[in-house]
Amino acid sequence: MLSIYRSDLFADRVALVTGGGSGIGLRTAKELALLGARVYICGRDAEKLEAAKRACAAESEPALELHSIVCNIRKPDEVAAMCESIVKEAGRIDLLVNNAGGQFPAPAEKISANGWNAVIDTNLNATFGVSQAVFTHTMKAQGGAIVNVIMDMYSGFPLMAHSGAARAAVDNLTKSLAHEWAEHGIRVNAVAPGVIESSGLETYEPQFRQAVYDMGRYSMANRLGSEAEVAAGILFLLSPGASYITGETLRIDGGSSIYRPHFPPKEHDRLPPFDR
Repeated sequence: MLSIYRSDLFADRVALVTGGGSGIGLRTAKELALLGARVYICGRDAEKLEAAKRACAAESEPALELHSIVCNIRKPDEVAAMCESIVKEAGRIDLLVNNAGGQFPAPAEKISANGWNAVIDTNLNATFGVSQAVFTHTMKAQGGAIVNVIMDMYSGFPLMAHSGAARAAVDNLTKSLAHEWAEHGIRVNAVAPGVIESSGLETYEPQFRQAVYDMGRYSMANRLGSEAEVAAGILFLLSPGASYITGETLRIDGGSSIYRPHFPPKEHDRLPPFDR
């Protein structure tokens, strides 16, 4: 008997990871490639994508290959062209990870209309647009699996009301698409990471970044999560191991969603990340 979790788990599968040039997206792309998938990463910065490809090739023996496409996922024409290019080159898209997103910390009263719309457009509208394009170009006929990356916004998200609202909408969108597209052999799920020690933290001001690091104490794991731990959850939901799971959101938060001030976690180091 062969295990579901064999080394060629995603052999003969074609995957698209948005925002795949860094952070959780890049780690997910590397993991998919390690397990046999043909992986395409997309983003707006060509140099960043090329650097990601070089890093992937240098970190593995034999060298792993990532394919990249420059695409602004907020522009439907570019998204359509990206899907057409991948299908023409690889024949199909079996796996989609909607990882790309963006936000900035600000009190709700100070978020401008342009700032609000930009975050909603990137985190919600583009997630729907990429999903719809992939569905139309390939998955409607051939099936597949989609994983949306959102956040732990279930108790609100102060100082990021725009992103919290968008991600909550994607949580619901995940369920809607899981209903509508099931007849085509498509599973749609999401992951909701807690506070993750990701390269994305470097984009924030030092004071805000330190506040994020301090949040690690508010989980049962008593630390921040790692990019690898989020990628592991994404790969599970894409894999045959999750073939009977759709319309669900997996919380990858070290237990922060069950944190209660009257019963705080005790200091410990028993749950180290398996990969930093």
